[in-house]
Amino acid sequence: MTIGQNATQGRRWLITGANSGFGAAFARAALAVGDTVIAGVRRPESIAALMAEFPGRITPVRLDVTDAEQCAQAVKSTIEEHGRIDVLVNNAGYGVVGAVEETTEDELRGAMEVMFFGAMRLTRLVLPHLRAQRSGTIVQVTSMGGMLSFPGVGAYSAAKGALELASEALAGEVAPLGIKVLIVEPGAFRTEFAGPALQSANVIEDYRPTVDVLRAALSGSHGQQPGDPAKAAAALLAALELPEPPLRLALGEDAVTAIRGKLAAVGADLDATAELSLSTAIDD
Repeated sequence: MTIGQNATQGRRWLITGANSGFGAAFARAALAVGDTVIAGVRRPESIAALMAEFPGRITPVRLDVTDAEQCAQAVKSTIEEHGRIDVLVNNAGYGVVGAVEETTEDELRGAMEVMFFGAMRLTRLVLPHLRAQRSGTIVQVTSMGGMLSFPGVGAYSAAKGALELASEALAGEVAPLGIKVLIVEPGAFRTEFAGPALQSANVIEDYRPTVDVLRAALSGSHGQQPGDPAKAAAALLAALELPEPPLRLALGEDAVTAIRGKLAAVGADLDATAELSLSTAIDD
């Protein structure tokens, strides 16, 4: 069955951060196949063009994912006005660069509030409705940085990695209830991630050799990233239609290569330390 046939018509999507980047691409892809989108955005006027292009099928809802009251109201109004939620996409997020020591507690907590606690809050708010329906999909947009990390992205990867592992547990919990979980792990895509919104911690000179390389690479990559958000959205819709959707969907050659490298490195460590690991059992 191909995207756009009757079986995929009429889904209601609640998408956070729907006014730019992946959120906007996912919204456009859902609308293009005839679905309805409830766009969670901090500024409803920011999706005026998309509303004009798809009149009557995209509804803005004011939503800052760090605001518990706004999250609850967004889910409540979606259910009241549209009857159901079929797909929740937790997409809101931002980039933050800095060595672990350079990153303040406020910066670390800010990343966790948006990319972990905000996503988990909306997930928990939507779950009672999905359980009642015995259907639905929760899409957690993490990153290849949710599966691996490197100098300069400790705070970002911590937030994305936390969401990855909570979502892995969630997938097993809700599978018997007819609910699916899909973790999306993009690499470098042409979004606003590396643009002016990228947050950078205060610099400590000792970390310049390890972190400045990343700072320069990110700022230099803005607008030049290899990934196309529209193609990422098409891949997401295709994955949702698979008979057995995967738990994880890596997007981009860089993500696939980096994640394979991480898995190989973990395997190598296990092999190198197997004798030590297996020497720890209590003697009979």
